[in-house]
Amino acid sequence: MTAAAATARPSVSRATAIGATAILMWSTLAPLATLAGRVPPFQLVATSFLLAFLVGSGWTAARGGNPFSYFRQSLPAWALGVGGLFGFHFLYFMALRAAPPVEANLINYLWPLFIVLFSALLPGERLRSWHVAGAVGGLAGTVLLILRGGSGDSAQGWLTIEAAHLPGYAAALGSAVTWAGYSVLRRRLGQIGDAPTDAVSAFCLVTAILSLLCHLGLEETVWPTDALGWAALLLLGLGPVGAAFFVWDHGVRHGDIRALGALSYLAPLLSTLLLVACGLAPNNGVIWVACALIAGGSLLASKDLLKRG
Repeated sequence: MTAAAATARPSVSRATAIGATAILMWSTLAPLATLAGRVPPFQLVATSFLLAFLVGSGWTAARGGNPFSYFRQSLPAWALGVGGLFGFHFLYFMALRAAPPVEANLINYLWPLFIVLFSALLPGERLRSWHVAGAVGGLAGTVLLILRGGSGDSAQGWLTIEAAHLPGYAAALGSAVTWAGYSVLRRRLGQIGDAPTDAVSAFCLVTAILSLLCHLGLEETVWPTDALGWAALLLLGLGPVGAAFFVWDHGVRHGDIRALGALSYLAPLLSTLLLVACGLAPNNGVIWVACALIAGGSLLASKDLLKRG
């Protein structure tokens, strides 16, 4: 092993660990959104991404940089940044409007599997059998979690596919492909030195503006009614719909993107556990089966990182 390789490996592990903190933040999304009350989705996204822009710009300025200099990006970088951040949320919320939430969530959570698979198309990346097996294990655990929350005529917990919901299913699939494509292509931009992580602040501002337009056209404005709701809204903008996108960007650009893809299945698991712990969701044995599948799949997909450690 060369000295360069020896020093490069820890940096990959460190970047992957930084990216994985986004998964921890995303696990708080459902509890915080619940505590925020009846704030409409696009209003929530617009507010949160505005906070994300302010936080990201402040971080850039604190390190001696000019946040507005990062608005000068190439057209492909802008298309990817705004298309990824805004496009994902737009398609996801449209899916929730046009299809049952259980089915929409299940299809949307194909994105970690797509990240693992799409990463094989990147220069210098190789897709191993344990990456695929780990991603599939995580998907199986996520299916259990989502079906556990299903209702409808699925007293047995099975999904029903209806033609009227096909546009919603298509939107959910589009959101999964969009986020996976965004993550993988951001890594490609990192390989050629284009659109650094500081540029995500600019993408967040445009995403906030577009989300505001969607809110004004599709929703009624509703603000939290108590201090807890306002605190939850602030934390959303600082964490799962804010800082998470910056650390995720660093992780997919410089870390092990295949491991991050599989580790992402921890988000719905941790989110469910937080909901249960806060008394916002019921508990049952299926959670622990899902826990084993997701944790096992994540460890399997992270085999390369564990070897480096």
